[in-house]
Amino acid sequence: MVLDRINFLKDEINKYNYQYYVEDNPTIDDYTYDKLFAELKHLEEEHPELKTPDSPTQRVGSVSEKFFPYTHKHRLYSLDNTYNYEDLEIWYKKITEEYGDDVELVCELKIDGLAISLTYENGIFTTGVTRGDGVTGENITPNLKTVRAIPLKLFEDVDIEVRGEIYMPKTSFEKLNKESLEKGEKLFANPRNAAAGSIRQLDSTITAKRDLSIWVYASIMEEISNPPKTHYDSLMYLKKLGFKVNPNIKLCKNVYEAIEYCKEWENKRFNLDYATDGVVIKVNSLAIQNDMGFTARAPKWATAFKFPPEEVVTTLEDIEFGIGKTGAVTPVAILTPVLLAGSTVSRASLHNFDEIRRLDIRKGDKVLIKKAAEIIPKVIKVADTENRISKRHYSVPQKCPVCHSPLEMRDGEVNLYCSNPDCPAINKARLEFWVSKDAMDIDSVGPSIIQQLYDKKLVQSPVDFYKLTIADLMTLNLIKEKSAANIYNAIQGSKNRPLKRLITALIIKNVGKETADILANEYGTLENLMNASEADLAAINGIGEKMGKDIYEFFHNEKNIKMLNDLKAQGVEPPAVELPKSSLFKGKTLVITGTLSNMTRDEANELIKKYGGKASSSVSKNTSYLVVGLNPGSKFDKAQKLGVIILTEDEFLEMIKSEEKFPVVPD
Repeated sequence: MVLDRINFLKDEINKYNYQYYVEDNPTIDDYTYDKLFAELKHLEEEHPELKTPDSPTQRVGSVSEKFFPYTHKHRLYSLDNTYNYEDLEIWYKKITEEYGDDVELVCELKIDGLAISLTYENGIFTTGVTRGDGVTGENITPNLKTVRAIPLKLFEDVDIEVRGEIYMPKTSFEKLNKESLEKGEKLFANPRNAAAGSIRQLDSTITAKRDLSIWVYASIMEEISNPPKTHYDSLMYLKKLGFKVNPNIKLCKNVYEAIEYCKEWENKRFNLDYATDGVVIKVNSLAIQNDMGFTARAPKWATAFKFPPEEVVTTLEDIEFGIGKTGAVTPVAILTPVLLAGSTVSRASLHNFDEIRRLDIRKGDKVLIKKAAEIIPKVIKVADTENRISKRHYSVPQKCPVCHSPLEMRDGEVNLYCSNPDCPAINKARLEFWVSKDAMDIDSVGPSIIQQLYDKKLVQSPVDFYKLTIADLMTLNLIKEKSAANIYNAIQGSKNRPLKRLITALIIKNVGKETADILANEYGTLENLMNASEADLAAINGIGEKMGKDIYEFFHNEKNIKMLNDLKAQGVEPPAVELPKSSLFKGKTLVITGTLSNMTRDEANELIKKYGGKASSSVSKNTSYLVVGLNPGSKFDKAQKLGVIILTEDEFLEMIKSEEKFPVVPD
């Protein structure tokens, strides 16, 4: 039967893909493999009704207009970092004080790639999503299907969510840049950027041509009966399912073995064909992990030990200035290009003019540079202090290098600022921030596009973005009709971004992403926020008087009011944020411990927030309620000692059920 032959071919090709791309151990030659693949493709073309999502032929790729946001079922947290062995020992000591001596740890190399989440249903790959902000990512399933190390079908028919890191091998990165150079195309700065740029191509056929791979490092096995009890065993189970698990993981008896692992790989890492900037150290016991829980941003049961950054010497050729969105003038070191921590560096921030004086750097100096947290190039010191008599000391500028207005100091700050609020450099920096990922997240509109739009006087303020037509965009260099349509659609698609993004994009003094999130959740709509009194703003936890005054003044400035009204007239109107349904848990802090029967811990925490409360991961004297599931840990004992009210899961749900019958209206 045709179906039997198709199933046989799929199983054989998936097996050979696993051997080649995961185990790095091919067992057949390319010619034989190609013949099997061609036969499968031919049979599926003749019998399209027999083509399934897990077929190896579905890795070809397609074109997407855009990526759609996807809310993660389980949040992807960040990691706290440690930079020395003393901090590692302190972190471990806190764990052993609560859970006994010699808590086992698992060490894994920290891959410098792009974090993603993969969902499988009945063993079939269904959804692949970028990390995004940890809560919401982008659905890039078609692109991930082209990565041959990601199995389309597992060796067992299980429901599972898997976390991993997409990366590009160093050799592939060098080959890609060489080809780009020959074509006169833009070069990628490092393998991580190349991986991120490749996996987010709108045309997944391009992704398919890039040599991407994955290391899988975690999973959520809520639907699996008798799941592993330790992190190490869960990794071995993932390997059994067909995932690519890094071979350099190590089970350690204690922190001292983990430190030896870190020391071993500090230099060995340079021999690997993928970039790694540290070691992730996790508590092995999943029961202890579950009990320790999370802070607002990271698991308490894991930490990342970052390797010391590389340092190299190069020449300071010049010092230029950058003007930011607030008008701050930042000196930038122009360097003789040099390879540093996997990428070519030709520029480095000097932060401010006090830093130049402190370093006493002069044009022509040999300087030592490194990457702060292996990301941002930084000048450390002058490397050669001889023969400096002929080199002139650096003079601090008196005027803005762009509009030539006087530079000024502000009380309590070390930065110099351009005194002209209409400085072209400030305006362009604000426009660039408006379209950035943290703000309105408008794809395809980068600095070069904004420069042209600004020079042609098509865009002078954020409002002007939404007045652009496709015809306007086609007047720009190298922009044809299709590209113009993509840019136009990206701009129009940003009109209903979440309220927190719009607040961030407005560049209110002292208001960043976190504060914008607080304001959005407190007021729900932009109109409510605009009508808030200075006293109400100052009273919000995390805002205070100084910031409250800045926010109030922003929304009562005539120029800003006009801009907001103009934005609304252009259809820029974020959806209302769902405010707490009631004040059931207002002013109260709740902690979850143990395994819940009716919901996940994340779902329970969302319910707490929905009803006005604060969800915490640790018990303290400020805890109002401890919600207890099956097999509670030490939080239960601590809560009893502190006299915290303890609720069963049923009692917690009953409180919510009663509240829905007889709601208490929020203040």
